Amino acid sequence: QVQLVESGGGLVQPGGSLTLSCAVSGSIFSIYSMGWYRQAPGNERELVAHITGNIATRYSDSVKGRFTISRDNAKNSVYLQMNSLKPEDTAVYYCNVHGTYYSGIPFEAWGQGTQVTVSS
Repeated sequence: QVQLVESGGGLVQPGGSLTLSCAVSGSIFSIYSMGWYRQAPGNERELVAHITGNIATRYSDSVKGRFTISRDNAKNSVYLQMNSLKPEDTAVYYCNVHGTYYSGIPFEAWGQGTQVTVSS
C-alpha cells in the first residue's frame, strides 16, 4: 500500500504565501509523476500543478507565475510553494502520485487533503 501525508495548509491573508508538503511512503519501486489538485466547494477537482521526472512541470493558467512545484526524490516528497495567494485559491488541496510497486504493478494514490483558506 501507499500512504500520502500532506501538511502545510492553513489560513493566510491575500498576498501571503504557504508551502504544502506531501510525503509518500510504502513499498514503492518508483514514482513517475506527482501533482497537486484542488477542490473548492461546489466545484470539481482541478489540476493545480504537476511534475514528471524531475523537471517537466505543468501548471494551471490560474496559478502560473505564483505557484512552484518541486520534488525531492530522496524523500519521496513533493512540495507546492504558493505565493501571492488570492481568495480564489481557497480550496482543499490534494496530493496525487503515480508510480509502480516492486511487483511492477502501477498505482495511483491520493492524499487526504489539506485546507487552504485565503482571507483577510
